[in-house]
Amino acid sequence: MREKRPALVITFATTTAAMAAERFSLAQGLPGRLIPVPREITAGCGLAWKAPPEEKERLLLAWEAGGLRWQEAVILCC
Repeated sequence: MREKRPALVITFATTTAAMAAERFSLAQGLPGRLIPVPREITAGCGLAWKAPPEEKERLLLAWEAGGLRWQEAVILCC
């Protein structure tokens, strides 16, 4: 079994918002990837962005500047 580490998990209300965040992040060279929403939290569309916790401010500022929308940003062990 692999070791669980803290991770930034950002949820979205819609699949469209999640896909837009993925497209934007890849184009901008931002860290992370789309994952299924962990059981510990609930989200509208079932997709979330997982990235290193230390990248939270960078990601959210870039997404805000890019006009992206998200629901919640939390740090979980996953």
